[in-house]
Amino acid sequence: MMRAWILPLLLVLCGSVVATGLVSKGSPGTASALLSAFVVLAGVNSPLIFPRSIGAQEAQRRSAADGRPVVFWRPGCTFCIRLRIRLGRDARRLHWVDIWRDPAGAAAVRAANDGNETVPTLVIAGRPHTNPDPEWVRAQLTASA
Repeated sequence: MMRAWILPLLLVLCGSVVATGLVSKGSPGTASALLSAFVVLAGVNSPLIFPRSIGAQEAQRRSAADGRPVVFWRPGCTFCIRLRIRLGRDARRLHWVDIWRDPAGAAAVRAANDGNETVPTLVIAGRPHTNPDPEWVRAQLTASA
């Protein structure tokens, strides 16, 4: 769990150090703008922007029951962030599995990607799709609804 928060914490810490230096040099406006940018960047790289993660086995069970896709992701992955942001509200219709929190999820991703933990990996009807285009994912959600 702590591993997912390392990058966001480092971003906030670095932003605080830089902002403190700017305040001491007499630039409080620049310091607050820069600190705000670091906090936003930390928020985007944190697990907070993703729907609540569940375990791989639970996600696969739910997917079999309701037909919704499973997305394997990890915090800090720019492609995962792009997918999540571009899907908008539709992202809540997917089952999200954080591979850093779930060893079974990481194993499923490695099995689908020749031993690599390449994310996002989307599983629709038992077929994995690595780093799919967000518009394609949205079309799949519309087709399955």
